Amino acid sequence: MAFKRLDPQDFVVSADSTTAPAWSSYAPTLTKMFTSSVQEAGNTGNYYLNIYQTSSSDPTAEIQFNVSYGNINGSGSLLYNAGIDGLSPTRTIYGQFRNLIYGDENATFNFNGVNQSDFYAITIERSKYKQSLFPGSLNLTLYSGSRQINLTDNSKEVTTVTYLDCGRAYQIVSGSNGTSNASNPLGATTNGTTISGSYGLFLPDIGTIILNASALDLPFISGGISLDTKRNSNTNDSNPSRLYSTGSGQIGLTTGSYTSSFALNSQETVTSDFVFVRARNGEFNYSENPSFISGSTGAILYDVFIQNPQTYITTVGMYNDNNELLAVAKLSKPLKKDFTKEALIRVKLDF
Repeated sequence: MAFKRLDPQDFVVSADSTTAPAWSSYAPTLTKMFTSSVQEAGNTGNYYLNIYQTSSSDPTAEIQFNVSYGNINGSGSLLYNAGIDGLSPTRTIYGQFRNLIYGDENATFNFNGVNQSDFYAITIERSKYKQSLFPGSLNLTLYSGSRQINLTDNSKEVTTVTYLDCGRAYQIVSGSNGTSNASNPLGATTNGTTISGSYGLFLPDIGTIILNASALDLPFISGGISLDTKRNSNTNDSNPSRLYSTGSGQIGLTTGSYTSSFALNSQETVTSDFVFVRARNGEFNYSENPSFISGSTGAILYDVFIQNPQTYITTVGMYNDNNELLAVAKLSKPLKKDFTKEALIRVKLDF
């Protein structure tokens, strides 16, 4: 075994971004979505719904994302205590997302300059994406009867990325593949938005999509889907179910021949440390293996090893200054080495 100190120029750091579909079995698009009848019948179904790629009774069923509704005034759900006005699950949901996204308990959700008091949150199951969601990959179709709107993030149109407490934030607009519709259809004002602001926020670093309830409540001619979000006080309005499939299958189940779709990719940055190990012609030609030298005299056993020594490199070990082994790289096959040969071995460390 022989040692050699590596020089600073022997190290190169590289970062590569990889993307993959976010859904189970690497499906690029969800076109069929299911809820659990058990959850819908229980208390939690009034406040959020888990969405599966197949029937929840199917052994292969996995949660893909969940839908919840938050309201700053606590409307749309029963009060925790009838004597404390406004304190309800929808208010709790609003506060939780507000703290997560803005880091300020006094903030109000703002969609392209328009403040709104309620929203729908689509939270992607954590196991379905790696480091973050991939900006520009969001394509969500929502139906209003036989008519549809196509939503995406505006990541390909912004020159300066907006950062909130949760990380990057993009506006959700009418369009596809990260670009808004240039023609501003459906009564949209500018850049695929509506008079109620954008359609929401795309938050790739926390795997969350916030949908502007007021924009979705608009009639189709004004850019919405006539969602008719209910905001009754101290009443379970089941708004998550309303967004999911009430009457016209806006997100999930289909009605007639109209099928919603949800395409989304995940993203991961893989950092690699390349180490270039150089074995020059005069290096690593002798071995300390006991079969190489005499145990009693220390002399080389075979004369051929004096004039033309040969070794076979099989392993590269990385040591620190305390002579502690940190990493080991194995060659696919032994590499012959003598005074007439030089070797350059590239070791790749991914982390």
